[in-house]
Parts: sequence; structure tokens; C-alpha cells
Amino acid sequence: MVVPLIGYLDRFSARPGERLAVKVSSALGEPYEADLVRIRHADPNPAGPGMKLIPVPAPWAGRYPSRAQPVHRGSWGRAEGVLDLGESFTVALRVQPWLLREAPQTLLALEGPGRRLILRVTAGGVEAEAVAEGATARCAVAAPPVARRWYEVTATLRDGRLRLAQRPLRPSWGAADAGAAEARLAAVPWSGRFAVTFAAEAGPDGTMRGHLNGRLEDPLLLRGAAPFVPVAPEALLASGRLAAWWDFRRGIEGEGIEDRGPAGLHGRLVNLPARAVRGSAWDGGAHCWRHDPAQYGAIHFHEDDLEDCGWATDFEVDIPADMPSGVYGVRLRAGGQWDVIPFFVPPPRGEARAPIAYLAGTFTYQVYANYRRVELPESQLARRAEWGAYPHCGNLDADYGLSTYNTHPDGSGIHLSSRLRPIFNLRPGFLAVPDEKGSGLRHLPADSHLTDWLEEKGFAFDVITDEDLDEEGLPLLARYRCVVTGSHPEYHTQRTLDALQDYVAQGGRLAYLGGNGFYWKVARRPDRPHILEIRRAEGGIRAWAAEPGEYYHQLDGTLGGLWRRNGRPPQMLCGVGFSGQGKFEGSHYRLLPEAEDPRVAWILEGTGLRPGDAFGGFGLSGGGAAGFELDRADPMLGTPPNAVILARSEGHQEHFVTVPEELLTHITTVTGEPPEALIRSEIVHFETRGGGAVFSVGSITFCGSLSHGGYRNPISRMLENVLRRFSA
Repeated sequence: MVVPLIGYLDRFSARPGERLAVKVSSALGEPYEADLVRIRHADPNPAGPGMKLIPVPAPWAGRYPSRAQPVHRGSWGRAEGVLDLGESFTVALRVQPWLLREAPQTLLALEGPGRRLILRVTAGGVEAEAVAEGATARCAVAAPPVARRWYEVTATLRDGRLRLAQRPLRPSWGAADAGAAEARLAAVPWSGRFAVTFAAEAGPDGTMRGHLNGRLEDPLLLRGAAPFVPVAPEALLASGRLAAWWDFRRGIEGEGIEDRGPAGLHGRLVNLPARAVRGSAWDGGAHCWRHDPAQYGAIHFHEDDLEDCGWATDFEVDIPADMPSGVYGVRLRAGGQWDVIPFFVPPPRGEARAPIAYLAGTFTYQVYANYRRVELPESQLARRAEWGAYPHCGNLDADYGLSTYNTHPDGSGIHLSSRLRPIFNLRPGFLAVPDEKGSGLRHLPADSHLTDWLEEKGFAFDVITDEDLDEEGLPLLARYRCVVTGSHPEYHTQRTLDALQDYVAQGGRLAYLGGNGFYWKVARRPDRPHILEIRRAEGGIRAWAAEPGEYYHQLDGTLGGLWRRNGRPPQMLCGVGFSGQGKFEGSHYRLLPEAEDPRVAWILEGTGLRPGDAFGGFGLSGGGAAGFELDRADPMLGTPPNAVILARSEGHQEHFVTVPEELLTHITTVTGEPPEALIRSEIVHFETRGGGAVFSVGSITFCGSLSHGGYRNPISRMLENVLRRFSA
């Protein structure tokens, strides 16, 4: 479906004195209204406080003309320069098709003055089309390739003939996947300025089409005829016959492609294809591309890759010097359609205007961007309409790219995510998951349960983001007495995790108010700040698994996967770590005798709770404060010896399971406990050096309980006690 009115910003956050660019696509036949709102509560559930989008005067607010802006998905590469190939030459490359169709997918297109040679692959075999002196020649190999196997493809022009060959690098039993074909073509010199595109070709209107779903390796141009080309093109460098060789082993961490031939036709990649993937030479001897780049000479292209929608800017938002830190949104409205594009305003650089910093989990928001979920029942769509919730989602529209929890059409996992595109599930009022007992919110809308509560209780707080923390590190946190997280701070870089760990170690106070936090490692580069990379390596609950030998990030060459597999379990930072998961459903905690310890008794003041009492079986998230994804303490993984477990969840539903990294077999676990015993959330407190402390609740659904009973309940009072002391 076409989204009639939608937009995105060039950044997630801007400080006072900075500016945001607003990029809008409107297919409506009338102007749209734009204004500024402060996002206090983003839950449309009528059983709760309701949506609180507070208008804020802004000089840029007003009417703007509608214009539809297209999205061009699909990755490809391009190089351009002068070539002198003569009348006889060979184009060669290796291809690993991952998704074979009857419709052709382009491997390489060579286009120059009056000349064109295009290689394509279909489910029936490879094809070639050549144009010279106004005449067209076509030929096709009748040898169906096998998906995910490597083939060498050569196209040779010689003596007025075009000869095409397809050869498997590792022949397999039962596959007749080798063959050749030829056609007549005028013998003319191929010289002049040529454009070479990889994995796509330009259509008549200039847009790219025929995107490949698969891997390419070592495309080259060779003077003279060659029935096949050596697997190692280095052998051709000294022969003088090599006109161009795009060596994809070079510059894996970037978007450039290098021509090692004499013409130097270097090029660029478009729309973030996957690099640091296994090539045809991979033999298992290396598992990190930095150790042996020769085994990682391939690039994996996809028809749905998207780095940047590339829309023109419609207007700009200047952040006034006196604008309070907070969560805001650019609201667009016209013809019954609406959109709210969230952004964050931290305090001026080098300043703190409040004792508390709320760390918005923008890395997690981006990793989940436009998540197409397995489940989207009709009842969910009906509820959206009934509550006036945000209507669009990745299940209904994939034009803006999906999340790293989804796969490409060829089945490979999406491991790169950009924020330069509309993100549906960032919108206020977005209902993410079926939730019979609550609202079903995730991420920014769910985190508004906390920011609304902070305002209701009169806590002064600044908003900072994961990006801010990644760029500024510990000095950003050190200005605050207390740092609080939202419901799901799952994804972190080494820089953000280091900063949080150092903050706590040096006396900072951290309130971790979610579940499944600090779980996956992501990579980010300062020169490409809009991109995040995740490699779902080895273990963990995951939507797809990285291929063997592809556990290392292309952006920085470091090992991806769980932070636990990188030697930094979440328990080392916040005392608890991911242990169990179920559907979006909550349960309650039960207060333990340890809660009467004088070190933590103050947390319970005014709650009316006594050891043995159950509490928290309510809320807007799954109907309970302990639900969906649960964290527990574990001394073996880093929970400090002085940590006190105040409460433990119980009564979880039968659909909850223990996470894979805790299991040794189907009946044994790394702790020796039965698997079902690890399905629990624990509320933990411990102190650190220099007056620091950590309070962790171990549940994603915790913050959904804060507003219950008019913001007066044991969950609310407990957190209020903690933050009063932490921010004092």
C-alpha cells in the first residue's frame, strides 16, 4: 500500500542551536499542515492516561505543498572510465545466486558509445545481451543453476561471435548446471568511455532495475578470448591482458570498489549491500575477514537493500537555545492522514540541566525499524482503528525497508539498518504486538510510559540518546547524578557499554528499567553515523542466524553477536541478564525476605509490601510488571556479591521458554537448575564505589505498570523511592 503522508529527519536528535532537516512524501492533492508537539505519552489505550501530544509554538509551523517522493530500493555498484578493449575481449565473474526466478536478474552491464553488453541470470541459466552498431545479439545457457552454489560466468566477443559459458566451481551430483551458448555479433572495436554496473542495470528512465539477489565476486575485463578465468586473478596482472579487475576484497569496511587493472575504474556501492561475506575461496580456514581477505572477496546484493531514501528537504526545524530537553515530534496532517516524526532534544553540549538523564535507546529503535512481525491478527488492525492508533507498519508496507529482525527475499538476514528513512514503529500510537491485557507497545511508545511518569512525579530530567553516548562517552554521563534506561536497551556498541560501565564504576547511579538489555553488540562508524550493523552470531534468541564464517562486522572488523559471547554479560553492568522469554504477557513479582535488609528497606517505604506479598500483576504492558522478556541475577556471569534480590517474578505462562544460551541440553542448563527455573525476573539493587548504585527491574513490561491506579501503586512508589535517592 502507498503511505499517503509520511516523512523522516536527517537525525534522531539535535541540541539547542542545531537544525533538523524534514523530508516529506505526500501523495495527497492538497497541502499539509506541519507543527511541533512534545511527546509525553504515546499510548492510545483508553484504559490508560491516553495520548499526550502537547503542541509547542514553532516559527516553521504552517502549510507546505504536497509532493510525492519515490524510494529506490535495491543495492548495486557502479564504475566509470575510459576502456580500450579492442574487438576481442572477455567479461568474467563469479556468481552465487541465492534467489532464482524466471525473471532475469542482472549480473553486470557494460555500456558505452553504441555498445552494450549485459549478463543476467534466471532460473534456467545465464543470459547475455549485446548491442553493437545497432545490431542486437542474445544467447542463453540452458543449464539451471543451483541456488547458493558458485558459478563462473564468462562472455567472450571474438571473430564476430558472442560466446557465453556457465561453469560450476564445485560440480555436484545430479545437477546438469554447466553449459555454453553463442550468437553472432558484428566485430567492432569496443573503445571509449564506459559505465559498468554490478547487480543491476539502468532502465529507460534511468532508475535501476533487475536487481540481483545473490553474491558477486571478481568481475573483470580481459583483452582477448578466454574459455575460463583462473580463480586467482592476480595471475593475470602481469600478463598485460587484464583491462579491469574489481577486487571486492579491498575496502571491505567501506562502500568503495577498487579496480586493480591499468584503467583504474574505481567505483562505489549503492544502498548498502552486505560485505565481509564468504566468497568462492572460503574453506573454513578463516572466520574473520581481516585475517584472510582472499576468502571474503564477495559482495551480497539484495533487491530490497536501502541506505537512504534520498528525499529532498521540505523544511527545517531550528532548535531554540531555550528549548527544554525532551522528546518531541514533527506532526504532519492533511486529508484525514497524519504522521508524527519523533526526535530528541538533549541539553546544550557540555551542559546538564537536570540531575537525571533518560537514555533513549535509539540503537534499539533503529535495529527494530519497520519490523515485519510474524503475527498481525485482524483484531490488531481493528484495535488500531478503534483507538485511533498509528495505522501503518512493516507488515503492510515494505517500501522503506524492513528491520534486522527480518530477512531479505533470498532468505539471508538483514544485518544493516539505516535511520535515513521513515520508521513506522517509532511513531506515537504504534501498536506493536497483540496484547489482550494491555496496549502491546514496544520501544519509543512503550518508553513513554516512563517519561510520562517522570513528569507526573515531578522529576526533572534531560534526554540523551545512544548516538550521543556513542560519540561523547563517559563525560556525557558524568554530568548526571542518575541515568535511567527505557524498557528495552538491547543493542549497544562497545563505546556505549564502556561509558555505562565506567559511569557505574566511578560512582554513578544507574536505573535499568527494562528487560533483555545490553544483549547484542552492534557496530557503528563515525563517518557513517546513520548506519548500524548486527551479526547474529553463535547463540541467543534470534530471528535468523549468521552464516558460518560471517560473524565479524564489515563496518569495523570486530566480532559480533551477544555481548555475553564477547565476555561482557549484562550482569556485569546491571546485575541481571536475559534468561527467559514468552509472548507479550505479564505476571507479578513476589517480595523476598531479603527485601528487609537495611541496605534496601528504604526502597519499599510507602509501598505497604511485606515479604511474601505479590505485587505488580497489572499494567498497560501485558497486564503485569514482570513479562515478555525476563532478566535474572547470576554471580557466575557478574552479579556483584553485595547485590540484594528484593523480588522475584512467578506465575509465568506455559509459552515462556528459557533462552538458548542458558541451555546445555534439553534438560540441563549452565547453572545446573532445571530450564523452567530460569524463567524469572528479579529486582536487584547493589552499591558501587564512591556512592554509586544500580537498581534493575529485569522486565520489559515493568514501566507499563507505573500509571496504574492514577500513578499510585507499589511499582510506582518503589521506583519513586529509588529515583529520589539516586538523584539526590
